[in-house]
Amino acid sequence: MQHETHAQHTGHDHAGHHGHDHAHAHHGGGRVSWSMAAKATLHCLTGCAIGEVLGMIIGTALGWGNAPTMALAIVLAFFFGYSLTLWAVVRAGVSLKTAIGVALAADTLSITVMEIVDNGVLLLVPGAMDAHLADGLFWGALAFAFLAAFLVTTPANKWMIGRGKGHAVVHQYHH
Repeated sequence: MQHETHAQHTGHDHAGHHGHDHAHAHHGGGRVSWSMAAKATLHCLTGCAIGEVLGMIIGTALGWGNAPTMALAIVLAFFFGYSLTLWAVVRAGVSLKTAIGVALAADTLSITVMEIVDNGVLLLVPGAMDAHLADGLFWGALAFAFLAAFLVTTPANKWMIGRGKGHAVVHQYHH
């Protein structure tokens, strides 16, 4: 099944979006629900959480300091965040090249906001950066950081979806 190109689906040609009013809010055809924004944010949070936890486990196991461990966690958060979208869009029959464009358009701002917030929170929680994987402080601070990231990123995703950006570009592939 051939889908439109990245340039076409990120423009205003939404002919294939019937029934997806949330992607048309910028045309006045519907409003973006908080539920839709929350689902988009949870999608990003899942990839970010996998990457961050894996990065922290690897960095800790290798005895790395906080900065390289955090850098690895952020890189892996982007990798897994993009990978979840790539996997879903490629499964819908889109070429890998087009899927990469869709993932970049759909997830970059969301993952960036999420990473800034959750890593910022971890830096601000006393002792969180020095806590070990077996410490309750590590997991408690991480859960709190992910919650804060979710609460900040959800309105950003709602705003972007309402303008046909962010996760709105992925919805045409969810049939």
